[in-house]
Amino acid sequence: MPTLTRLLVALVVLAGLSAAVVYSLGTFVEPSPREITVRLRVDGFGR
Repeated sequence: MPTLTRLLVALVVLAGLSAAVVYSLGTFVEPSPREITVRLRVDGFGR
């Protein structure tokens, strides 16, 4: 059982770190708006 406990603790720590990274990116990083242009080929469009 110690190996199972160690595995579960490691997974919980990794999940906590990834949740902290997602939260910090969502809180502290501000995206800069910019214009996006996408060109479409006319060959297969509208069939």
